[in-house]
Amino acid sequence: MGTSVLSLRIDHELLERLRQQAAKRGMSVQDYVVQTLIRNDFDERFQAAVEETEKFYGVT
Repeated sequence: MGTSVLSLRIDHELLERLRQQAAKRGMSVQDYVVQTLIRNDFDERFQAAVEETEKFYGVT
């Protein structure tokens, strides 16, 4: 699996909040943002899997 570059434009206040959150975890802003995106993607995929399982078993 390769990597790609994603460039964002965000306002100064958001960047400062990201820096603070990343620093609390001992991470770079880039690593913090990537981990957040990965976690959100997992949550969405997990929820979709739960919904499909509920449909399969007829759970409402």
